Amino acid sequence: RLPLVSSAIINVDQDVDEPWPLEVIGHDGKAHNVTMEIGDMVLYESHSIIHGRPFPLKGKFFSNVFVHFEPTGHSLRHNAKIDAQKPNSATGDVHHEYEKAIARGLGGHEATHDTAATGLPAYVIPGSPEEVNWRRQHPDNQRSNRRSSVTGSTNIHQMAQEGDLHGLQRVLAKKDKQNAEVQDANGWRPIHEAARGGHIDIVSYLFGLGVDINVRTNEGDGGTALFYAQDTLGKNHPVVKFLQEQGAEYVEPEL
Repeated sequence: RLPLVSSAIINVDQDVDEPWPLEVIGHDGKAHNVTMEIGDMVLYESHSIIHGRPFPLKGKFFSNVFVHFEPTGHSLRHNAKIDAQKPNSATGDVHHEYEKAIARGLGGHEATHDTAATGLPAYVIPGSPEEVNWRRQHPDNQRSNRRSSVTGSTNIHQMAQEGDLHGLQRVLAKKDKQNAEVQDANGWRPIHEAARGGHIDIVSYLFGLGVDINVRTNEGDGGTALFYAQDTLGKNHPVVKFLQEQGAEYVEPEL
């Protein structure tokens, strides 16, 4: 997926009750809905335009293949940028920076700041006008605890996903510890997000609060934290070993 500059979506199969359009905000600022049928392919500038499916799927499934293209010389130019920013670093490599970002639970090399260090969400660029606006609306870096209207995700899920231990401790210290086991619409809890993200400090912290490390997502039909950690990070990752030492069960999602 490196880098997300231009992309293609290929609709392989679907079983829907009504169309599930892709919404694209063009460079003109106008929203365009694209409805795909089986066999259709959509090409779009994934790096520079806002895109997504803002409404839940109504149907059984929607199967797509995503292809991402790198313009000639992109990595070379980006490597040069990293080298200029870190002249004394031996890790001025876009692929290495991408791997580090993924390990922190961020989206890739475009996520240029450590969210735990800045207190900003990954989508807010430090030093930008939006940072001023965001900090005005979030005194002391306190994020809204409102749920996402679509997924039911809370800021607690996001902090677990991003590896923001201090933020998580701050929020849970002020609220009932039951918030540590809050579920989103798909039955994901903070322990699942932290395990998949490879954040052993948060996994350990949540375990210390007494959360159920064997609870499954998707109303009991999904996977356990150990499954998501091992499936994403491999058998030798510290999070996997920690969960195994605590007696965690490896349960895969039911198909």
